[in-house]
Amino acid sequence: MTGLPLAGFLALSAVLLGIGIFGILTRRNFILLLIAIEVAMNSAILNFVVFGAYWGGVPGYGIEGQSVAVVLIGLAATEVAVGLAIVLALNRLRGSINVAEATVLKL
Repeated sequence: MTGLPLAGFLALSAVLLGIGIFGILTRRNFILLLIAIEVAMNSAILNFVVFGAYWGGVPGYGIEGQSVAVVLIGLAATEVAVGLAIVLALNRLRGSINVAEATVLKL
């Protein structure tokens, strides 16, 4: 265990998660919804990196947190690519990117 200020990083992660969940619940624009999802995912990534660094000196807990964070960053990039493809298709067919108007799955 290191002298890492764990509570500060966990508080920052909680604030990021709160902002992300607030954005997910209140946004109607699809692009802003994707940004809110990214903020919430960055909260989880921050937790993995901090706990990976915090438990780095303990045998068996080396770099797993950072490895999971890299996988999550790749997952977030994939989510953005698919989300933007949906936004482009929705804008092309409906003329709007409002989430409330995207109620039918079959476009």
